[in-house]
Amino acid sequence: GLQLPGPFMPLGFGCELTASTKSYTFQVDEEDDSDHILALSVVCLTDGAKDECNVVEVVGRNHENQEIAVPVANLKLSCQPLLSLDNFKLQPPVTFRLAAGSGPVHLAGWHRIIHREDSSLEDDDLSEEDEEELPPIKPAKK
Repeated sequence: GLQLPGPFMPLGFGCELTASTKSYTFQVDEEDDSDHILALSVVCLTDGAKDECNVVEVVGRNHENQEIAVPVANLKLSCQPLLSLDNFKLQPPVTFRLAAGSGPVHLAGWHRIIHREDSSLEDDDLSEEDEEELPPIKPAKK
């Protein structure tokens, strides 16, 4: 039988951070009407890594659109060459950055697209924020 990928079919994700490529940005098509989840399962040092601390950061944005960097792994060949992140879930777009060390560090996980059938819940959240930014129709009395 032919197996069609279902709506919750995760896609494999992997990237490598090195001394020459210190960051990787996972972008999604913002035009589509789906929710994207990126989950990190493993961060590990690969061939050629020196015995030094390699700090991997996840860089995302908060609701004020300010950049926030969160260290997710500190790998060292002699003591912690591999870290299981237990499907640490992130909301794309997200950037992985080698904040310290020269790698190479391999990140592996999966990317899942959830097609939104009903986006009425989303709209409620947005409308509240938008109202604050709109100028009041009546000028405020001094």
